[in-house]
Amino acid sequence: MRWKPGFAFALILGSSVPAAAQEATPEALDQLAPEIDALFAKYQADQHIPGMVYGVVKDGQLAYVKGIGVQTLTDKSPVTPDSLFRIASMTKAFTALAILKLRDDGKLRLDDLAEVHVPEMKSWTYPTSDSPRIRIRDLLHHVAGFVTDDPWGDRQQVLPQDEFTKMLAAGVPFSRVPQSQHEYSNFGYALLGRIVAEASGMAYTDYVRQAILIPLGMTASGFDVTQAPKARYALGYRWENGRWSAEPEMADGAFNAMGGLQVSANDYAKWVAFLLSAWPARDDADTGPVKRSTVREVAQGLNFVSVTNRIGTSGASACKQAAAYGMGWRVAQDCDLGLTLAHGGGYPGYGSHVMLMPDHGVGVFAMANRTYAGPSAPAWNTAVAMERAGLLEPREVPVSSAVAEAYAAAKAAYAAGDLGALRGRLAMNFLMDRSAANWAAEFAALKQEVGECPADEPLAPMGAMSTAFRLNCEKGKLDGVLLLAPTTPATVQALRFRVVPPDRD
Repeated sequence: MRWKPGFAFALILGSSVPAAAQEATPEALDQLAPEIDALFAKYQADQHIPGMVYGVVKDGQLAYVKGIGVQTLTDKSPVTPDSLFRIASMTKAFTALAILKLRDDGKLRLDDLAEVHVPEMKSWTYPTSDSPRIRIRDLLHHVAGFVTDDPWGDRQQVLPQDEFTKMLAAGVPFSRVPQSQHEYSNFGYALLGRIVAEASGMAYTDYVRQAILIPLGMTASGFDVTQAPKARYALGYRWENGRWSAEPEMADGAFNAMGGLQVSANDYAKWVAFLLSAWPARDDADTGPVKRSTVREVAQGLNFVSVTNRIGTSGASACKQAAAYGMGWRVAQDCDLGLTLAHGGGYPGYGSHVMLMPDHGVGVFAMANRTYAGPSAPAWNTAVAMERAGLLEPREVPVSSAVAEAYAAAKAAYAAGDLGALRGRLAMNFLMDRSAANWAAEFAALKQEVGECPADEPLAPMGAMSTAFRLNCEKGKLDGVLLLAPTTPATVQALRFRVVPPDRD
């Protein structure tokens, strides 16, 4: 069994976690390609999709990409990494980052009332007299109180801007009080598009192009699909009554900020690679069009957390995810994949999905040209297959000098059977929580069970002030956690040991 620091940490804290995964022999991504291809081929057949493209971004590069099927049923032109697909609600991530960049540039604040930038909202009637007025932040996180509007909102793409202004002036009904619960709203992201335009002084599409697409080299991407090169255009279809029919092409309109972007796989991989490059935090030069710290901010949920199953065939047996909506992303902690950011896209004629694993520098995305055929299951199944194949290498957290020194003293204390080696390193609470005599008794009991511990695994820090550790002992193993206190110099506030059960070592 392989040493998993999160597993050890959870054991020490007494929470329930699954058994550690079997050690996998890492293999190259091209060796896994037949399995990935089979996942997407099955999905294409089952969902009656004319054409798809999918890709894996790893270590800043488009490590694997493949097109299957056709762009159009008329000329049978094959899908390639340069084929252009509408990505529907995956556009929201671009809108969210545009808002954050405008915040960085001093053009707005996330706690601004939205009506400051959209004056038509000032006359709205809220559901209760104590309702908070909608902030920009509420729109980003889908907590503005609007009703879920996927079917209706998807057809508003073509709405002219002046008609949208009239809609806003007329007011909208609320589903609930703002800031009380998450409820997904395309209308809310259309409002964000209007705010981007007002704050930037240019059309939403122009701002996204200048601030994000062009700096990332996404030259094939855009919002005006009527101007897309027909030789690379993946026409959208619906499957109904046992046959395909073409969906109407929807020109750019007032709801573009919620779902109007068109991209190729080669272009979209640049976006995924840029986002993943924001992790981990570091001292390197910050050269992207948006600051790394700002990109990492999109992963912050607004505390409306749900417990969900992982998408894909492993969902029923995998441990539950804790999920929330960040800013243009569904954010979840997964016990196998770590931090995940994901979003689907459903649209007349198109379906898409993207999932990022920032802890590993890996992203998986897919696009299809059939209404609402978002390939979420094969995308997540690909991620799980990569994890099982040993291809998700964790980005290591460096061991701080404070942790290293305290850990060395803790090991020496265990070897000696008393706290002498930790003298001068203990926080004021340590001996109040357990006396030195009781620590000596615990060390003696542990040694009786597992013996001396002459070797250990590499430390697995959770940050600069804590680490999980594993000691390899004469008659077994010990998992432990060392936690420093926020003092200068750093002192030990907690030290915990637990014998590893034989079936989990």
